[in-house]
Amino acid sequence: MSNLEKEPEELVAEAAGAPPAAVELLEPREVPLGGPRAMPVRRTLPQRGRSLIGAWCFADHYGPDDVSVTGGMHVPPHPHTGLQTVSWLFAGEIEHRDSTGAHAMVRPGELNLMTAGAGIQHSEVSTPGTTVLHGVQLWTVMPDTSRHGEPFFERFVPPVFGFEGASVSVFLGSLLGRTSDATTFSPIVGAQFDLPARASVTVPVEASFEHGVLVDTGDVSLDGVAVPVANIGYRAPGATKLTIATGDAPARLLLLGGEPFDEQIVMWWNFIGRSHDEVVASRERWMAEVIDGASTEGQFGEVTGYDGPALPAPQIPLGRLKPRQ
Repeated sequence: MSNLEKEPEELVAEAAGAPPAAVELLEPREVPLGGPRAMPVRRTLPQRGRSLIGAWCFADHYGPDDVSVTGGMHVPPHPHTGLQTVSWLFAGEIEHRDSTGAHAMVRPGELNLMTAGAGIQHSEVSTPGTTVLHGVQLWTVMPDTSRHGEPFFERFVPPVFGFEGASVSVFLGSLLGRTSDATTFSPIVGAQFDLPARASVTVPVEASFEHGVLVDTGDVSLDGVAVPVANIGYRAPGATKLTIATGDAPARLLLLGGEPFDEQIVMWWNFIGRSHDEVVASRERWMAEVIDGASTEGQFGEVTGYDGPALPAPQIPLGRLKPRQ
């Protein structure tokens, strides 16, 4: 998914200092995804108070969205650098095309993982048969040792298993003795939990990881602290277990975690680099090669099969991209 904000905020992200031991709530802000009726999404990462949870650097939560009202998702070809896109649906279907030649349908319970590396472009469009669209779009930042590689696309269907009355699927990394086959570049975990009403599970986790619980539905508490729908409950490194409980209704949530990412990054629009100049250069190449049609063999390649033009990049803010205070 693209960041379609016309004036995306500039951000330099770096490993944060030691946060408090208690659960920290990360509240979402609503962002229009674009299109004629602007499907809204709720963005919890990045934000001023916290840019990363492990390598997780971007989290959009959307739906349940009535496609007949909003028009659904229609994101033209757009670029990415230095990251992986993690597409995960609860309802509906999205057609994915990218410049590696991949053409896939994103469906509930099936991980679609796109590794941008040095550069890629892709489009995402909800299918005509989709009436309700509901899911998350997540990004992970790639470390400097890996981010200059070739782009690629992969799909993984994680098995669903039971744990203390919950249904769990581990779509990225390892948890509870299960490991995803999908490619990762840093110690990380991503898993879906479906819990019945008035339930409680205690999940053993890596003490070196920081963790976030993104609530999709239901009344959920993390270690005794209520986490509202579309919020993330954050726990700093040091915890060896997380206790997740539900209220009077069933709940669904994502557990996201990883070792704190110790590299400074510059993240603007759909690019992740290490400096202002690198991000500016990526934007200039996108505009020259794709928007102005200078080359189909450049940094971002070409998306075939999409009917329409690619998405122009916004203007870089005046001055240099600088740390967010």
